[in-house]
Amino acid sequence: MKNLFLTCLALSMFSSCAQEEKPEIMPKEIQIKTAMLAAPEDKREGAMVYGYDEDGEVVVLREGSNDLVCLADNPYNKGISVSCYFKELDSFMKRGRELKKDGKETMEIRKMRGEEVASGKLKMPEAPSMMYIFYGSEETYDKTKATLGDGQFRYVIYTPFATAESTGLPLKPYTKGMPWLMDPGTHRAHIMVGPN
Repeated sequence: MKNLFLTCLALSMFSSCAQEEKPEIMPKEIQIKTAMLAAPEDKREGAMVYGYDEDGEVVVLREGSNDLVCLADNPYNKGISVSCYFKELDSFMKRGRELKKDGKETMEIRKMRGEEVASGKLKMPEAPSMMYIFYGSEETYDKTKATLGDGQFRYVIYTPFATAESTGLPLKPYTKGMPWLMDPGTHRAHIMVGPN
C-alpha cells in the first residue's frame, strides 16, 4: 500500500512538473498580430496565418486572400521568431513541420525533403520565392501589445538548385547585410540577407 502511495505521489509530481513546463499559448489575436511583424505592410491584411492551439498543435488561425503565408511564434522555442513566406513555399514548409512533429532531426528532415523533391512528391517553386523572418528576445516582447523591442529582420529568397556560378553570389557574407548563397546546388538553395 505504501509503495502504491509513493508511486501515485511520484506520478502526480511528474504530472504537475510536465504541466508547469508547458509553454503559455498566446491568444489567437496576439499570435496573429505578432506574426504580422514579419509581413510587408501592404500584405498584412490578406495574409494567411498559422499559429498554435491550446494543445500546441499548428492550426490555421486566419485564412488568407493574398500570396503570403505567415507563421506565429513557436511557444516551444526560446526567443521570439515569426516568419512570412510566398504561398508557393507552403507545401515545403508544411512538410518540414510534419517531419519535425514526427521526431525527425534537422539533417534528417533536409535529407527526406530532398528525396521527396527529387522524386517529384514534393514540389518546390520554380521562381525565386521570398521569406521574411522577424526575431528577437523574449525579454523585449510585450505579449499584451504584440511588440518586439529588439526585433530584427532576416530575409531568405529560396532559389532551388542555384549555385554561385548561376547567380554570381558569394557562398558567405563578407560584410554585414551582404546577400550570400546558402546550400548551393540543393533543393533548399537560398539567398540569405542578414540584419545590418
